[in-house]
Amino acid sequence: MQFIDLNFQQQKIKDKIDANIQNVLAHGKYILGPEVKELEQKLAEYAGVEYAIGVASGTDALLMPLMVNDVGPNDAIFTVSFTFIATAEVIKLLGATPVFVDIEPDTFNIDVNKLEEAIEKVKKEGKLNLKGIIPVDLFGQPADYDEINAIAKKYGMFVLEDAAQGFGGSYKGKKTCSLTDIGATSFFPAKPLGTYGDGGMCFTNDKEIYDRLLSIRVHGKGSHKYDNVRVGINGRLDTLMAAILLAKFEIFNEEINLRQNVANRYSEKLDDVVKTPFVKDHNISAWAQYSILHPDREKVMAGLKEDGIPTAIYYPKPLHLQDAFADLGYKYGDLPVSEKMAAEIFSIPMYPYLNENNQDKIVESIKKNA
Repeated sequence: MQFIDLNFQQQKIKDKIDANIQNVLAHGKYILGPEVKELEQKLAEYAGVEYAIGVASGTDALLMPLMVNDVGPNDAIFTVSFTFIATAEVIKLLGATPVFVDIEPDTFNIDVNKLEEAIEKVKKEGKLNLKGIIPVDLFGQPADYDEINAIAKKYGMFVLEDAAQGFGGSYKGKKTCSLTDIGATSFFPAKPLGTYGDGGMCFTNDKEIYDRLLSIRVHGKGSHKYDNVRVGINGRLDTLMAAILLAKFEIFNEEINLRQNVANRYSEKLDDVVKTPFVKDHNISAWAQYSILHPDREKVMAGLKEDGIPTAIYYPKPLHLQDAFADLGYKYGDLPVSEKMAAEIFSIPMYPYLNENNQDKIVESIKKNA
């Protein structure tokens, strides 16, 4: 059994993928070819925004919006510690300071009450500029954006939606990546919409932001490639990656619906055995992962391994306790919810084509070992 079976999906659309790849090889426009623009247009329309910019990775999709907003030393960016390092890494890369905020114990997303507390604390200390907020749509479920956007407006900050795991989900009827000033997602192979390499995308309704992202994507390009109006990066999405994504996007809605079926079946069968994921009524999760909680996680995972069932832990050590952020001075106990979740959480196989027989085997193994 596999944690994520990408081969099943590939076989389903192999002819289309092969044809798209051959088209790229035939026209030879490997960098920012026509497939990139086509993908940008289709995904912008899907998300419900004016502009989308294909970039080289999910990390670049987070870094570039910070560069657009001139984030740098003495700026505070508020985000969560219970996430992949890229979320906070991009803040540090620009010399700014990540301010970690604890999460809700049920959704694992940023706790808006604690967010405002953290902002007030930094404001009172007076050492850092209140610059921006990066909520994370963890495991595919959007954060509470009405409240977050209101807080950002109150304090004059921008909001960057980290939807690396969330593309395909929705919040109060609006798609992820359309919920803030700028949205960012990842096309890492294991994501709900993943390519066969690295890739990402930024989304916005602001033409000025769009134009600056286009410039930053190609080394700060101005009117031509040797006219550099700012410092940028090499952040381009490869044409081949876009061609693969175009084939996958044709079945994306179907796969998001299939993910709902798999998740609902898990929740129904495991609700009285472990703590299952909670999705708010106004949200649709993209179900990038199906993560459960158990106080004796290692025992349950060991039993699953004996039964040939793979598991993973997202995330075993919160960022505020990682060596990479030791200079910020956080200690164990500062973010108790994040720390508790990290000690109990683990993820089980989750993908659109997980059949009921395999799902039943997973469920029975968890029941036996929990």
